[in-house]
Amino acid sequence: MDPRDTAPDSWEQEEDAEARAAAGLQSALAALNVNAKPFVPNVNAAVFVPTFFQSSPTEIPISDGHGAEPVARMELSETVALVENGGGTEADIMVEVEAWEQKEEPGEGEPGGGGALGEEGGSSEEAQGKEEMMEEEEEEELPMLKVIPLPPDAPKKEHVNVVFIGHVDAGKSTIGGQIMYLTGMVEKRTLEKYEREAKEKNRETWYLSWALDTNQEERDKGKTVEVGRAYFETEKKHFTILDAPGHKSFVPNMIGGASQADLAVLVISARKGEFETGFEKGGQTREHAMLAKTAGVKHLIVLVNKMDDPTVNWSLERYEECKEKLVPFLKKVGFNPKKDIYFMPCSGLTGANLKEPIEECTWYTGLPFIPHLDSLPSFNRITDGPVRLPIVDKYKDMGTVILGKLESGSIAKAQQLVMMPNRHTVEVLSLLSDEVETDEAVPGENLKLRLKGIEEEEILPGFILCNAENLCHSGRTFDAQIVIIEHKSIICPGYNAVLHIHTCIEEVEITALICLVDKKTGEKSKTRPRFVKQDQVCIARLRCAGTICLETFKDFPQMGRFTLRDEGKTIAIGKVLKLVPEKD
Repeated sequence: MDPRDTAPDSWEQEEDAEARAAAGLQSALAALNVNAKPFVPNVNAAVFVPTFFQSSPTEIPISDGHGAEPVARMELSETVALVENGGGTEADIMVEVEAWEQKEEPGEGEPGGGGALGEEGGSSEEAQGKEEMMEEEEEEELPMLKVIPLPPDAPKKEHVNVVFIGHVDAGKSTIGGQIMYLTGMVEKRTLEKYEREAKEKNRETWYLSWALDTNQEERDKGKTVEVGRAYFETEKKHFTILDAPGHKSFVPNMIGGASQADLAVLVISARKGEFETGFEKGGQTREHAMLAKTAGVKHLIVLVNKMDDPTVNWSLERYEECKEKLVPFLKKVGFNPKKDIYFMPCSGLTGANLKEPIEECTWYTGLPFIPHLDSLPSFNRITDGPVRLPIVDKYKDMGTVILGKLESGSIAKAQQLVMMPNRHTVEVLSLLSDEVETDEAVPGENLKLRLKGIEEEEILPGFILCNAENLCHSGRTFDAQIVIIEHKSIICPGYNAVLHIHTCIEEVEITALICLVDKKTGEKSKTRPRFVKQDQVCIARLRCAGTICLETFKDFPQMGRFTLRDEGKTIAIGKVLKLVPEKD
């Protein structure tokens, strides 16, 4: 290999070698033109090699044909190089510089061709200066590769959080993955890779759900464990998908997901036998619908999935049968069938009726799923209220990062906030809304905040970020109205359960039963009950094991609703009526 084509081990060694060569050729170089224009390589020209590097003098043809002195030859070759450089006008030189920069500076890689002449000619400083300027220009241009943010005057799309709930294997993750593909949030190539991997495991229908189930354990078993997060946009709105787990062991995770949602999508399977399993006692279709209502979800879309299954084949009879069984139950939970519930058939695996209407289903005349979401009325948010951000999760990443949904108020960069109930003052270093950095956030947005002034170990899910002027209430004892939903025996004072309130999970004890409430009239009993049983409504005093953040239902509904769970079942739902101050 030609030694001129390889880069030396260090540039200093090369300079020393050239210095020695220069010393030996001092007399030969005396006649060089020191004031010549700086040498700019012509990328398209033949490689220029000084004569003293050549083995034989015949490589550079000289016009007179006679052997001339080395000095004359040098001068001649220099003039040739200048002519080749295109006359050497400044405009031409600049064009060459740009072309040279684009070709990743070949001069650097070729010590022989780069500027051996120029170095002895005293113009090396100029060449270096130019290179530095070029590098600076390059550095300045780099950030332009980032995603161009929306112009500041562009209207901010409304944020809507959608939670997918329903029985295990109803197709929640598959529908989420299909929506992300249809809206262009997942590349076709990625899905093809998932499809190949799923085929290898003989699970070829699972590949769409892998867009949301990123955990290896979730993929192997085909069950969502943690609430998956993704987002997509339509013309008018920005949606965050919260993919809740359907398995009954992971209901606490599902409650955390539902507490962040504005809108729930109840996915049910139309396949023979699957709908019945999910809807019977002990199935998650019932429990999830009830928990979503308790978590404060007002609007419910029921997606009747797997309509393309051979046992169903887009049958109107099966669709109506599922609908007839569900409506009375949803009504009992508290949804208004006329206003709050919307039914639609679909197929998550094929994507039918999610974005485009489908020919096989002639009897369904409504909008497909994504256009329907886009056409929903806006939610009313409290932008000027106090800051309330219940924390869902936290981790370390160049500081303390927390995740949560902003329930009310607005948060800006560099704002001072207080972490309750520990009363730590923190500062917001950066704000990410669905992975996009912003300077300000409004209610309804799912945020990632990087905080200063608090360690990750000092935060627990269920803590609340507030503004210092208006702190949220915290305490251990409160009075609440409770509806007993499912409990085999009676409940007396001293009963222990697990309390789920906003994103907080805490052990709680019913210390006293205050009175029973009549379901129809709302009248309260005069005497204290000794126990309550299933389907009764009572007002009770509850005491938590530790201090938690909460508000009364009247003041702030999102932080005043709760569920009580025991032995993996939802025992009761309730709302906070009054906070009881601690006795010193």
